[in-house]
Amino acid sequence: MHKNVSITITPGTIITAILIGAVAFALWTLRDLALLVLTAIVIASAIEPGVSFFRRKHIPRVLAVTGMYVAVFGSLFAIVYFFLPPVLDDAQGFLSTAPQYLDTLNIPAPFAVLTDTARTAAAPDQSQSIFDTLFAFQSAFADTTGGAVRVLSTFFGGIFALILVIVLSFYFAIQETGIDDFVRLITPSKHENYAVGLWLRAKKKIGQWMQGQLLLSLIVGVIVYLGLLILGVPYALLLALLAAILDLIPIFGSFIAGILGVIVAFASGGVTLALIVAGLFFIVNQFEAHLIYPLVVNKVVGIPPLLVILALIVGGSLAGFLGVLLSIPLAAALREFLSDVERRKHLPV
Repeated sequence: MHKNVSITITPGTIITAILIGAVAFALWTLRDLALLVLTAIVIASAIEPGVSFFRRKHIPRVLAVTGMYVAVFGSLFAIVYFFLPPVLDDAQGFLSTAPQYLDTLNIPAPFAVLTDTARTAAAPDQSQSIFDTLFAFQSAFADTTGGAVRVLSTFFGGIFALILVIVLSFYFAIQETGIDDFVRLITPSKHENYAVGLWLRAKKKIGQWMQGQLLLSLIVGVIVYLGLLILGVPYALLLALLAAILDLIPIFGSFIAGILGVIVAFASGGVTLALIVAGLFFIVNQFEAHLIYPLVVNKVVGIPPLLVILALIVGGSLAGFLGVLLSIPLAAALREFLSDVERRKHLPV
């Protein structure tokens, strides 16, 4: 027996489809602005634990948020003022001696063309300093009117985006329920309570992950710097900074930093020093993987390293630097949502 199946399309269905399409088109058209808003939300969420600490001391929220921003920007200024000059000196010295390092390595023939290119690019007579290189790039762009316009538009566009993110994040942070109200505004009324609850749980994980990851990178950077300094490896500060930055990438980050450290150690001190530096990075990697990361990141936030790597790859592919910045917070929110779905199915999470 066959059943007749009929599909009825009402005016309401058509209107709903049009609205969904319009919203999707608007989000795609304004995707850059949406990324900036999401970045501001992430920053506001990251400082929320510090704001909550000051609020428990009966400090008004406005003063607490202002104090957090002053502390953050003051720390950034201090880092730039005290650490940027020696890092640039190390980077300049490393670039000028890179051809010597390449000469000490026995490169197989198929890869010789790559090292020849790198040796030519880093030759002392062609790259006297980082600033000369930057000036050369600037001159090359400024040779044409179009290039100059692109440089100016990119510069001022970046400045405007930075100011917008700071202002929006400050506004979201200063309003105790500002982000909650924003979530309610963009969520259908029948789902807004769940959406706000999901956001509150994700916000907690975002703040904990960012604090934990920054602490982890700081610990790794300090250990690597002290170890390389004691061993007398050149460019210890530059290598430690790279190790701290690359440590934001789980599993592979410390491995890449270790390779760079071993190459510099081999070029400056031979096989013995290279093996010692390899041992140093191995110890740091094991210390991080089995003690620091489980305690600081995994146990507190519950985001597996594999999910972090996938999120970084997808975020970077879709939206570049901002995508990388937003990938982990969005992954935390997605994990919370999937946990809710699993609970509804009565399956273990």
